Amino acid sequence: MQTVNLKLQLTSLIRLQRIDSEIYILKDEKDTKPKEVEVLRLSFEAKKQHLAELEKKSLDLQKQKKERELDLASKEENAKKLQSQLYQLKTNKEYQAMLKQIQDAKADASVIEDKILEVFEQMDKIKAEVEEEKKRLQQEEQVFNQEKKKVDGRIKEIDERLVQLESQRKQIIPEIDQKIFTQYERILASRDGLAIVIVKDDSCQGCNMYVPPQVINLIKMYERIVPCEVCNRILYIEDEAV
Repeated sequence: MQTVNLKLQLTSLIRLQRIDSEIYILKDEKDTKPKEVEVLRLSFEAKKQHLAELEKKSLDLQKQKKERELDLASKEENAKKLQSQLYQLKTNKEYQAMLKQIQDAKADASVIEDKILEVFEQMDKIKAEVEEEKKRLQQEEQVFNQEKKKVDGRIKEIDERLVQLESQRKQIIPEIDQKIFTQYERILASRDGLAIVIVKDDSCQGCNMYVPPQVINLIKMYERIVPCEVCNRILYIEDEAV
């Protein structure tokens, strides 16, 4: 049976861990990037929706204006019609009644004119808001596209670096005993990408828990892999394994 040099094995594991730590950080960053873009996209879409609502309000006001202008034309036409009939009446009573209808029609027309003026004012206000929102949206679109371009560029950088790291990883793995590597991989997957840690100031640097002297002595003996009693990560002493 081939004897495994545990000190060399730990040295290889430490090198592998440095690579895997960077891989873990980069993959985590890569996973968050699409979420950043989605937040920007949702914000941009919300602003587009606000513009759409303003434009719809503008169209509704135009429709109101047209309806009231038609109503005004009808009132004015009715007043003219009544006016033309005024001098055909034979009695004073009929004349006064007709005059009252004419006055009422003119009064109604006046109210409609005031409402049309109000609509005009609202239309001018909405038009200004729409123009301002379009300018703001144009700027927001530029910001969104720039940020998306930056994110896409960063993801490309991450992918390129991950290819390099995976290549380096493949070069180290053959140096490690299969049983030890399997143990390392299992811990790596369950402990947030950190499987082997240094013992510093009598503490495990993975979970910051106290490492007893007898455990430290076991590490220095290099007879077997020594895990942390709390977090189960593989422990090593910096002075003993580089």
